[in-house]
Amino acid sequence: MKKLFLVALVALMGLQAGAQNVSVSKARFQKGDDKSWAKPEMNDVSWEEIDITKNWDKQGYVINNGYGWYRIHVNIPSSLLKGADQQKVVIFNLPKADDADECYLNGKLIGHTGGMPDSKGGYHSAWSAPRRYAVDAKKGGILWDKDNVIAVRVYNSGEPGGLFDNPLNISLPNAIEGLSLHFTDVNDGQAHCDVELSNAYPLTTNGTLVVTVTDRETGAKIGGLTKKLSPKQGKPARVSVPYDKKKSCMLTATYTDAKSGKTINRKLPLKYILTPAAPSSPRFNGAPLFGVRPNSPVIYRFPVSGERPMKFTCANLPAGLNLSESDGVLSGKIDHSCELTFTVTAENAKGKAQQDFTLKVGDRMIALTPPMGWNSWNCWALSVSQEKVMSSAQALIDKGLADYGYCYMNIDDGWEAEERNPDGTIAVNEKFPSMKALGDWLHARGLKFGIYSSPGDYTCGGYLGSIDHEQQDAESYNSWGVDYLKYDWCGYGREHAKERDKGVASYVRPYLLMQKYLREQPRDIFYSLCQYGMAKVWEWGTFVDANSWRTTGDINDSWRSMFDIGFRQQVGLAPYAGPGHWNDPDMLIVGKVGWSSNLRDSRLTPDEQYTHITLWTLLASNMLIGCDIAQMDDFTLNLLCNNEVNAVNQDVLGKQADRISKDGDIEVWARPLSDGSQAIGIFNVGNEDKKIDLKKYVSPNLTIRDLWRQKNLSEGELNCTIPTHGCKYIKVK
Repeated sequence: MKKLFLVALVALMGLQAGAQNVSVSKARFQKGDDKSWAKPEMNDVSWEEIDITKNWDKQGYVINNGYGWYRIHVNIPSSLLKGADQQKVVIFNLPKADDADECYLNGKLIGHTGGMPDSKGGYHSAWSAPRRYAVDAKKGGILWDKDNVIAVRVYNSGEPGGLFDNPLNISLPNAIEGLSLHFTDVNDGQAHCDVELSNAYPLTTNGTLVVTVTDRETGAKIGGLTKKLSPKQGKPARVSVPYDKKKSCMLTATYTDAKSGKTINRKLPLKYILTPAAPSSPRFNGAPLFGVRPNSPVIYRFPVSGERPMKFTCANLPAGLNLSESDGVLSGKIDHSCELTFTVTAENAKGKAQQDFTLKVGDRMIALTPPMGWNSWNCWALSVSQEKVMSSAQALIDKGLADYGYCYMNIDDGWEAEERNPDGTIAVNEKFPSMKALGDWLHARGLKFGIYSSPGDYTCGGYLGSIDHEQQDAESYNSWGVDYLKYDWCGYGREHAKERDKGVASYVRPYLLMQKYLREQPRDIFYSLCQYGMAKVWEWGTFVDANSWRTTGDINDSWRSMFDIGFRQQVGLAPYAGPGHWNDPDMLIVGKVGWSSNLRDSRLTPDEQYTHITLWTLLASNMLIGCDIAQMDDFTLNLLCNNEVNAVNQDVLGKQADRISKDGDIEVWARPLSDGSQAIGIFNVGNEDKKIDLKKYVSPNLTIRDLWRQKNLSEGELNCTIPTHGCKYIKVK
C-alpha cells in the first residue's frame, strides 16, 4: 500500500496549479506475458518499480524476443475538465516503446502501435513512433478522482527494449492540438507537393490554410494558394502545390482556426535535382581498377550508363577471364599475383566508349576502393526475405544503379533459423529458401552477395550468432558464394563482460578468430567489422585483416544523428583509411526507410541529404544504400547516380577527407585526388541560410567545378547561398 500511495502521489505532483495535464514517470514492471495482467484488480504489489523514460536494459532487464508489462496507478482528477477548451476527449501520451505495444486503461484496450507476434499481420517494429491514444472523457472507462490502472504490454525483438523517451502525460487537448500538417514531396515528372491537414481527434475545426513557395536563393515568392478547410477525424483535407524542381524552394503552410485564431504551421525545403541527365551513349562510371586474391573468383560488373541494349567487347582480354557481351560482367580466375591491364569497349546505337582497366591480383588486393551497394537493415530490418533481396537486386539493375558501381547486395540480421542443423552448421529460416541459389542468381548478374552475423551467441535481433561455430559459418558462407560479411558485436557484449582484462586485446580477439577462417576460404569475402568504434577500432582494424570498420553507433534519419556521426566523430580518422581498409560511418539514409515493413521517406531534408552524400563520398565511406530501391524516386537517384560525385568516393588514391577549417557554422572538408586535384565540401551546419563567397575558401585563379551540377563555375557564380544544413561540393585544379 505504501508503494501504491507513492506512485499515485507522483502522478498528482504532475498536476500543478493551472496545469491541464497529469505526468507520470514511474511504473511497476514484470517480465513475461500474461494478458490477465491488464485487469485492474490484478495484484501487482510484488512487481518492481521502473522508470518508464528509460529502456528496461538500462535498469537491469534483458529481454530479447519477449515481453514485459508495465502497470501505472494514477489518480486522474476531475479538475482537468475545468477550464479545458473541450470535455470530450482525453489524450494518453505514452512514452515510445521498443518495439511494439498495447495499452489498456482499466482493462480496456485503448491503443496499440507496431505489431506483436501474435497480432494480425504479425510482428513489426515501431520503436520510434509516438504513442498518443484518445479516450472518450465520459464513456472511455476513466475513473475520475479515483485510482486508474494503465497497463502497457511491450514486445521487444533485440536490444534495447521497453518504454523510453518521455513520461506518460494525460491531458485534454484543444481542437487545434489534434491537427497536423503532412507533406508528400513528389518529384516524378511534374514536381508538386501534396499538403495534408489531418485531425487526430473527434473535435470540430474550421479555418484557412495558406501555402506559399519561395525561391531560397532570391527570397521571391514563386507559388502558393489559400483555401478554407474543415478537417475531420479520419478524413484529412488535402491540397497540391506545383513547384520548379530545378530550384531550391521552401514551402510554408499555415492553418488558422477561425474560432480561436490559433495557428499551426510547418516549413518544408522541397526536393530539387542538381545532377544532369546522363547521356544516352555509353559512359564508364567506375574506377579503372579492381582487385582480387589469387585463385578467388572474379566477379565484376562494369558500371556503364547509356541506352540499352549495349555490347561489351575486349580485344586484349587476359587468359583466365571472360567478359559477358550483353551486360559487361567480368568473370574467371587468376592463379598468381600479377597486374593485368586491358581495354574494354561499350557500344550502343548512340555511340561507344572505352576504358583502360587494371585487374590487380594479390594477397591484399581486395577493396581497393570503398564498397558500393545495398544493405537490407534501414528499410526491411528483421522483415527481410529472399524475395525482397532479389526484387531489390533487380531494381538496382533496372533503375540503373548498377551502372554507377553499386554491386553489393547485403542481407542484414533476420535470416537465421531458431536452431542450427544437427551437425552444427547454421540454418536459414523460412524466408530464405536457398542461400546458394540466391548467391548464384546475384553472381550471374555481376552482383555481390553479403551476409550478417555476430561473434556472440545472439545477434542484435535475437537470432543465432557465430560463437563456437566460426569455422563452420565461414565454410557455409563460402559454399553459398558470400562476398561480404558484416560481423556485428551485438550479443558478444555478454561474453566480453566475463573478461577480466578489458583492454584492446579483448576487443580484437573475436574478430581475429573469424578472420582466420575467412582467409581459409577459396574466395574473397569483404570483412566488415561492426563494433561501433569501441577501443579505437580504426587503430587496429587493419591488423585483423578487416576491410572496413564502423567508427560510430547506428545512424538514423535525423540531422542530429547524421551531423554527430558524419562531422563530429570522423575528425582525425583520415590517416587510418586507404585502399583495402576503410572507416565506415554507417549506411546511407536517403530514400524510403523505416526499419520494418512500414516504409516512409527519409526525415532528412533535401539539403541534409545532399550534405549526407557529399560528406560520405569525401570520407571514402562504404556507400551502402539503406532504402527500398524499388520505390526510389528521381530525387534519390539524382543523389546516388552522379558520376562525378561518386568518382570522389572511388578515387584510386584512397585518401580520406579531413576537416581543414571551421568558421562558425561553416565547415570545410577536403581530400586530394589521384589526378592532382582536390575535392572540397563547404558545409553550413547552422540553422540559418548563409551567403558566402567561394573565393574565401579557394583561389579564383583555379578551375572550380561544381560537382553536383557538373559545370565549371564562372566568376559571377562564386557568390552563393548555402542553405541551412546544406553544402557546396567543388573540385579545384
